Formats: sequence, structure tokens, C-alpha cells
Amino acid sequence: MRILLIGYGKMGKAIEGIAAKRGHQIVGKIDVENGADLKKYSGENVDAAIEFTHPNSAFENVKYGIENHIPMVVGTTSWLSKLPEIEQLVKSKNGSFCYSSNYSVGVNIFWAVNERLAQLMNPQTDYDVTMEEIHHVYKKDAPSGTAITTAEGVLKHLDRKSKWSIDRENLSVSDIFIQDKREHNIPGTHTVLYTSGIDSIELKHTAFNREGFATGAVLAAEFIASRKGLFSMKDVLSL
Repeated sequence: MRILLIGYGKMGKAIEGIAAKRGHQIVGKIDVENGADLKKYSGENVDAAIEFTHPNSAFENVKYGIENHIPMVVGTTSWLSKLPEIEQLVKSKNGSFCYSSNYSVGVNIFWAVNERLAQLMNPQTDYDVTMEEIHHVYKKDAPSGTAITTAEGVLKHLDRKSKWSIDRENLSVSDIFIQDKREHNIPGTHTVLYTSGIDSIELKHTAFNREGFATGAVLAAEFIASRKGLFSMKDVLSL
């Protein structure tokens, strides 16, 4: 496959390494210094683009890719207020688009188990639920997109909770508290904790490096390159 990297930071470099191992060609690397070069690419010379940039630039990058018939794999978070516009564009252009707040295969299995656990805990009203997420100090969004998706998975099935919050001082009983921590050299750790007066149940995912995220993004690119429509990692992994 001919893969275009939009964003060439640490994630972009990790994706480049995984793509090479899987026999793919990186046809371009777009970053802050050469953003105008994006206009050199279209569906004629790119089989899929993988976008990990910044919330301020993600929408325009994705829009350009869809309009120019490039299947888009997008991992940038905190821009999703504009997602409905992209979804409509994908439909009108018969495009290909995959979004996930986390492309790690392990995290997506963690999310599936998280939802099932929330279903089981729904009638167990003696248990409260809290969350913790730990990332490296350069992580821009807090809580992370992964933490938000995890919380949304709980909220979908746990009737006694209505929203998540990072404000410990003003929590209501219907809030899921997310403790967001930033520490050096932590790729990502996410914990969901159910606690009662007699015991606790903990579900945890710990990333050791960026390779899991990069591998999932390349798998998503392989998946959507020959497909049309809107996809997530649930589709890629058949979860």
C-alpha cells in the first residue's frame, strides 16, 4: 500500500516503522513545516492516509482527504464537534473514513470488556465506579480521548451514572470521576474501578510503548483502503 502520513511526530514515526515492517510504502510525510504539500496528494497516488496531528488542523486535513478521494484513518482527538460534517461529506463523496480515539488492539478489546462489565454491574447498585488515566506530560488533552471513550462505554450501560467529570470538588452521585494524571514516559494507562463496602473490581489497560497504537492504525488503513463508508476499530477488529 501507498500510505501518506499526516503528522510526523512520535506517533507518525512509530506508524512509519510498523508500515515498513508490513511491506507498505510511505509516499509522503506532512507536518507543520510542509503543510502545503498535502495538496500534492490524492486518491491517484495514495491508497490511505493516517492522520495524527492537532485538533486545530485535523478537520481541514480530513476534509481535504475525503474531497480528494483518499481513504482517511484519523487518530487526532478533541475535534469531534465537526464530525457530523465529515460524516456527511464521506456519504456525499462515497469516501472512506475510520476514526478511533485509540487504535490499539488491546485498548479496543479493553473497551469491549468494559462495556460488558458495565452491563453486569448495572444491577449491582452497591458499587460505585471511578476511573483513572495516566499519560505522558506532553499529552495535550485531559482527560484523554481514550478515557472519554472508556467513560462513554460505562455510561451506555450503567443507569445510575449520567456523565463523567474531572472536577472532584463538585461531583454529584451520578458523575463518573476521572482522575487524569500526567507523568514522564507513560504511553497510557487506563483503569476502571468498581468499589463497594466489601470488595472492588478493577479493569486496567497498560500500554508499554506506542507500537500498539501504531499497529492498529496501520491495520485500519489496510482495512479501509478497499472499502467505502464510515468505520471504527470495532469494524476493523470485528468486535
